[in-house]
Amino acid sequence: MTSVYDNERLAAGYAFDRPPVHRRILESARLESPVGRALDIGCGAGVSTAALVPWARQVVGVEPVPAMLAHRRAVAPSARFVVGTAEALPFGAASFGLVTAAGSLNYTDLPPALAEVARVLTSDGVFLLYDFAKGRHSPTTDALAAWFAVFEQRFPGSSGWRPLTVAELPLAGTGLRLLDCADVEVPVPMTFDGYLRYVLGEVGVANAIARGDDSAERAREWCRRTLAEVFSSGDVVVVFRGYLATLVPADDGRR
Repeated sequence: MTSVYDNERLAAGYAFDRPPVHRRILESARLESPVGRALDIGCGAGVSTAALVPWARQVVGVEPVPAMLAHRRAVAPSARFVVGTAEALPFGAASFGLVTAAGSLNYTDLPPALAEVARVLTSDGVFLLYDFAKGRHSPTTDALAAWFAVFEQRFPGSSGWRPLTVAELPLAGTGLRLLDCADVEVPVPMTFDGYLRYVLGEVGVANAIARGDDSAERAREWCRRTLAEVFSSGDVVVVFRGYLATLVPADDGRR
């Protein structure tokens, strides 16, 4: 079955028009000195992989949809990318001192995916599982949330994504244990043009255009016209809310 992410427009939007949320979340993890190798599971266009570069001497991104990797060299030129799935990672045991997954395990069969993370993680390694919601809130105006609700009605998202509750992860028998989980908020000042590019790169817009329900020009004009009032006073601080969970090998002895 064709993935909703098998979409050239979506790949470009994810590569070039996403705000720097991944890097900010990883900074909050307060990682120690760089590890030898880090793996980003379900890396998409590679933005989350690029965010790993300061924390590893070698960074690898694995992505099940080849089309999403179209701009990988521009996004993360020093990283290596591989096509593969979380349930069958194409790497040897104990290959990575750091593994991350940013909203990607929501599409997987969790028990085998988590077991694969444990398999490729070194005995002293760390698995950072994180995700964040769409940029629909601002601390300075309620108009953004109201606009985003209408935007999602016009450009509904796609199926395939399933909610994930960290406290309910099926960790038994996987070789992982939960060390910590914290809510995160990343405020990002965004210009009108920057936010417009961001929302035009959302899944709902790309799918509407691919289905022929809308054209790129009509979608852009509707978003530009309706967003103008939200940004009438200038830049808007957009808050991306999410979580960051730290998991480690089950028998590593850390507390």
